[in-house]
Amino acid sequence: MKTAFVTDSGTGKTVEELAKEGIFSVPLQVSYDNTNYQDLEELSIDRIYELMRDGVMLSTSLPSLGKIEALFEHLKNDGYEQIFAVPICSGLSGTINAMEMCARTVGLAFAYVDCHVTAVVQEYMIKTAKRLHEEGKTIQEIKDVLSRIVDTTDTLLLPNDLQHLKRGGRLTPLAATLGGLLKIKPILKINKETNGKIDVVDKVRTMHKAMDMAIEIMRNEHVDDSYMITVAHADDAVEAEYYMNKIKAAFPNAKHQIIKLVSVVGVHTGRGCQAVQYFKMIQE
Repeated sequence: MKTAFVTDSGTGKTVEELAKEGIFSVPLQVSYDNTNYQDLEELSIDRIYELMRDGVMLSTSLPSLGKIEALFEHLKNDGYEQIFAVPICSGLSGTINAMEMCARTVGLAFAYVDCHVTAVVQEYMIKTAKRLHEEGKTIQEIKDVLSRIVDTTDTLLLPNDLQHLKRGGRLTPLAATLGGLLKIKPILKINKETNGKIDVVDKVRTMHKAMDMAIEIMRNEHVDDSYMITVAHADDAVEAEYYMNKIKAAFPNAKHQIIKLVSVVGVHTGRGCQAVQYFKMIQE
């Protein structure tokens, strides 16, 4: 069965970048001033953080149904019979349901894996799925491998701006006010355990203490040399370098990288957020 591998801009990659890998993608949407823009296509990550520096309140939403259906129609006309999707997780977006509905409307078989996160893991999983398919693995075998990746994945978010979370409806006004007065830094997590929703792990007084606690959480989860560890920052590269140096000292032989926090997360956490995402890589 001819299978198309489909994801979205939660990967942090443009439609064109993923197309070079033979992967199809649809952009999520970022909105302000009553206008929807295509994530990474009409608004770059840098432009999004520039708008946030100017105090513009942004929101995000799933890709337009029209774009999903148009892509799937195009794939069917090209002879594809099945979609295999790794979209942004269901806890953050309704993209999975939208893709499944559009596939049914168009008349394509649909299979997916919920990554329970987004960003680097999402990109790694869709690329791994395509590689395994090319090696002759069945859809069920691919799902089993991706599920093992999900089981080792965690994302810890260290937001710097509680007021932004408050304005975005992610914190109660009282919690945000108290947090601001006491200079509390919440440690948030998103993973399979939280069903892809953002949950609170703990609260500390400073960003650097939050970083130390995040590293301790990673140690308790037995992160080792087989892991990819990504620090993703929301418009604060200096603190990201500081964070990464701490992580490298704790896990010197893991694979490391620093990226900009994907816009569909950074819009909600606010500028200054430092995130760490880690997962066990599959041995090829």
